[in-house]
Amino acid sequence: MTAELTEIVFDELGPSKVIHIYSPKTGLKAIVVVDNTALGPAIGGVRVSPSVSAIEVARLARTMTMKNSIAGLPHGGGKAGIIADHRDPKKKLYFRDFAKQIKHLLEYIPGPDMGSDEEAMGWIYDEIKRAVGLPERMGGLPLDKLGATGFGLSECAEVSCPYAGISLKGARVAIQGFGSVGRAAARFLAGKGGIIVAASDTKGTIHNPEGLDLKCLFETKDSTGSVINCKKGTAKKIEEIFTLDCDILIPAATPDVIHKDNVNDIKAKLVLEGANIPATKEAEDILHKKGVVVVPDFIANAGGVIMAAMEYARKIEKEAFEAIAAKIKTNTKLILEQSKTEGALPRKVAEEIARERVLKAME
Repeated sequence: MTAELTEIVFDELGPSKVIHIYSPKTGLKAIVVVDNTALGPAIGGVRVSPSVSAIEVARLARTMTMKNSIAGLPHGGGKAGIIADHRDPKKKLYFRDFAKQIKHLLEYIPGPDMGSDEEAMGWIYDEIKRAVGLPERMGGLPLDKLGATGFGLSECAEVSCPYAGISLKGARVAIQGFGSVGRAAARFLAGKGGIIVAASDTKGTIHNPEGLDLKCLFETKDSTGSVINCKKGTAKKIEEIFTLDCDILIPAATPDVIHKDNVNDIKAKLVLEGANIPATKEAEDILHKKGVVVVPDFIANAGGVIMAAMEYARKIEKEAFEAIAAKIKTNTKLILEQSKTEGALPRKVAEEIARERVLKAME
């Protein structure tokens, strides 16, 4: 057993399979983790990153098990990682080879994730006829284009703001990670009266305490590749996004960006986890003790997988958005109400509910 495998947490739920893939023909290196399929075939994204590891994929697969369970979806949790740069010219070749390698892993349904998109899911579907988050021309509900995860975050914010003692209308929002999820979240939150005061990407942070011009922000990101070139704000370092005055903080990029070394700099009253596992357990505990409401990833950012499940079930766009709103609002209220009553960490409450549903299905 490799050192990486010994660090993966195995428990009564899983993971059931940890698969390492290497293709001498293309140079593809990939990892697939199927965590649990008691509720149905596992749905989970394909992450593309030079640093993605088996441990990270396993943690993300467990998050998908929890996410699908608490959302009441007939799916288990899984995840995959392709070890490459998302800008690699061989990306299309990798995805097509990856699809062939998982052709007979029928209990895993790939979807888009960081570094992959609808086009990549189209490549997979073209090879094995099994993927979600497909381009519209292939009959899919394109998660990124429609902004499913960002929409879900805005619905979550609407319910969770009162628990944090703030009003969504006029709330100052900082978004760490201005990719597809961050952009959609900004658009939908602004539509509900939120004021986007800061955004960051891999080049840095842009800040305007009076509120950023979203049109300028989107156009600048598209034309220059980074939000820091937006002239209607002040450019700052990447990590300064966590130190700025705001009411709502949305980490929407990579894992573990909120940790013991920066958690005490956070001034937000509400943290909505737009990315999967964006905060360490220690950091979430510290925020909870400070009175900051933290809505965990598998509640707050479930919009994407809910829409993916709706696509898999051949539902239309309107039905998908209605399902996202209903499920996320119901679950956010459920866990925050119970957290308030018991004084327990919202993640702990949510995990207990989700775990119980999976264990019951396993029986």
